[in-house]
Amino acid sequence: MKIRKRLVFAIALLLVAALAVAWFTFRDSPRNGQLTLYGNVDIREVELAFRVPGRLAETAVDEGDRVSAGQRLARLDDEPYRESLAAAAARVRQAEAQLAKFEAGARPQEIRGARAELRAAQAAFDDAERDLARQSKLHEAGASSEKHRDAVRARRDAAAAQVDAARQRLALAEAGFRDEDIEAARAELAAARAQHEQAATALADTELRAPSDGVVLTRLREAGTILGPGTPVYSVSLRDPLYVRAYVDEAQLGRIVPGGAVTLTTDSSAVTYHGQVGFVSPRAEFTPRTVETTALRTDLVYRLRIVVSDADDSLRQGMPVTVHVPAATASR
Repeated sequence: MKIRKRLVFAIALLLVAALAVAWFTFRDSPRNGQLTLYGNVDIREVELAFRVPGRLAETAVDEGDRVSAGQRLARLDDEPYRESLAAAAARVRQAEAQLAKFEAGARPQEIRGARAELRAAQAAFDDAERDLARQSKLHEAGASSEKHRDAVRARRDAAAAQVDAARQRLALAEAGFRDEDIEAARAELAAARAQHEQAATALADTELRAPSDGVVLTRLREAGTILGPGTPVYSVSLRDPLYVRAYVDEAQLGRIVPGGAVTLTTDSSAVTYHGQVGFVSPRAEFTPRTVETTALRTDLVYRLRIVVSDADDSLRQGMPVTVHVPAATASR
């Protein structure tokens, strides 16, 4: 009797074990073409920093706060950058005035003054010419010395040089500045405007803004800290888009179509999420330790990135997720 009871008990255990194996096998196998994969939530994190150095004047958010794209998170003391921008604007105005001067050429008053100088020089020359003619006649008549005649001739030659100089100054005034000078002034203006844009960009960089919607994970610096460029101030978890990292073995790889729709579930809630296969790695890798059992860690798998379209706050970094690939998606 005892042997029979033990035999019945052993058969019952074997039957239960067989049913359990069949259930697990049936659960994990594709039903009606459906493929079941396992992965983890992969939320992107970013460390936010200023591009310019300065003193941290304000921190506007704290750990755990939700932030939206473009929201100001922190601010540097911007007074030095405002002063630099004002100086750059003054250099632009100076370069503009210089270029306008070169392009306009001499003023009408300067041209009239150059003409008056030429007339005065010409009059002095004419007088010296007449004086030289008189002294020449007197010298021929013996009434004037050769030395006096030579002195008058020197004055005449000097007056002629003054006429030539005055004529050249008038020509320059009427012609305006050289093309090379104008081009140089234009280059100076372009450089001044570029410096002004750089100063404006540096001033805008004194405000740290969120690149997209997310949640503040860590505030790394406090107001009053002197920061260098690139020093992290906040660590932010980006919520959009939210990814799930999953893996598929080579035997099932051909059943995954990039862009295909999938559904996702977690052990912590009954909510069904929806997503899309966004990336299939072209390179095989060993199964991560956090995904599979010890016996399967040496298997080669391919990484998938699934974009979740209706994620909420229940999905957190590293959370295990079950991915259901329907028959329509899991076939080519």
